[in-house]
Amino acid sequence: MKKLSLLLAVFFISSALFAQSFDGKGDKKLNLGYEFYGYGNGISATFDYGISDLFSVGLGGAYYLNNDNNDYFIFARTGVHLGELFDFNERFDIYPGVDIGYLQRNDIGFGGYLGFRYFFTENIGIFAEFGNTGKAGLSFTF
Repeated sequence: MKKLSLLLAVFFISSALFAQSFDGKGDKKLNLGYEFYGYGNGISATFDYGISDLFSVGLGGAYYLNNDNNDYFIFARTGVHLGELFDFNERFDIYPGVDIGYLQRNDIGFGGYLGFRYFFTENIGIFAEFGNTGKAGLSFTF
């Protein structure tokens, strides 16, 4: 019985240590992942900064490895975080948004996405974004 009580205590204390997936104004998230469709296959990094309880703005970049040109995409982005609005578990967030930026091919890149983020610990989680591009990977809180 003591072992069960200790196990339950550790579980509830560790659950209380989890950060919310989006904390609103001042929240900082870094996503590092693999982009598996869209402008190409490659590595992707985005940084989001919370400007209110619902909105974030950020920057991102992707480097595509699947073609002869090794194109890149540098962009600004914005997102609307719906986790708190829909009363989701505080570890989970869903966020639609848009990216606009510069493609190496002298093109303007524009895309919409629907993102999902889930945190396992206070600072580390996973993310996936689907839309004009698709990417998934790790998410970090600062």
